[in-house]
Order: sequence, then C-alpha cells, then structure tokens
Amino acid sequence: MARPRKTDSDLRHGRHCVFALHVHLVFVTKYRRNVFKKEHLDAMQPILTSVCRDFDAELVEFNGEHDHVHLLITYPPKVALSNLVASLKGVSARLLRQRFGDFHPWLQRRGVLWSPSYFASSCGGAPIDILRQYIEEQQTPH
Repeated sequence: MARPRKTDSDLRHGRHCVFALHVHLVFVTKYRRNVFKKEHLDAMQPILTSVCRDFDAELVEFNGEHDHVHLLITYPPKVALSNLVASLKGVSARLLRQRFGDFHPWLQRRGVLWSPSYFASSCGGAPIDILRQYIEEQQTPH
C-alpha cells in the first residue's frame, strides 16, 4: 500500500532545508498535583504560542487536564528540543505566577509548578490529524 505524499502545507522551509518535524510533548505538574482550571489553561496557550514563536516553532495544538498538558509542536531542525522544553516550562510557570499569583495552595508551599521530567514523542508515524483529535478530546477542567 502506497503511503500518502506530504503536501506543501505539511512542509516547512528553512534557509537550507525543507522539513516536517512534529513533536508531542506532555508536561506534568510536580507530584501530579491537580492545580489547573480552565482559566489557567486558557492563559497558558498564548504564553506557549509566544515561546514557540521565539524558537521559530509553532504550537499546532494544546490542551490539558487538572495535572498535565499536551502540546503538539512543529519546529525547525536547528532547535534543540531540550532547550525548547526548558523555555516552555520556565516561561509558562513564571508568567502564570505573575498573572494568578500562587493559584493553588500547594504552590504556595512548594513553589514549583512543573515536574522536572517530560514526555516527548516524534510524530512521524502517527497521522497528525489523529494526534490533534486526541489532544482536542482531553478532558479540559471546568
């Protein structure tokens, strides 16, 4: 069975390359604490979009639940994924705190939003539409 060809909309162009790099990231809160409400996730999306833009990356899809978030990002080959993740987590934690203060009592004591670990999966094998649907169907808190 022939594989479908990538369309021009799937491909991005750099100065010396053409690429289609997608990564599915999952960030969990420290100790999987249930700290997020819908308002926090709504505020987080433009923050993450801005950080991605600084790396010439694009936040394709975003959603989350009370204790974790999913991101689908397309990024150029010049970007070290670990640097992008560090910036996404650091900036989001800092700006959410600025906007909401210590928005959960547990954060007032611990002071740390994200677990130091993360999940990253390349998305070359799974169709992007399936990943987008999966992220869209996350049970967003009320």
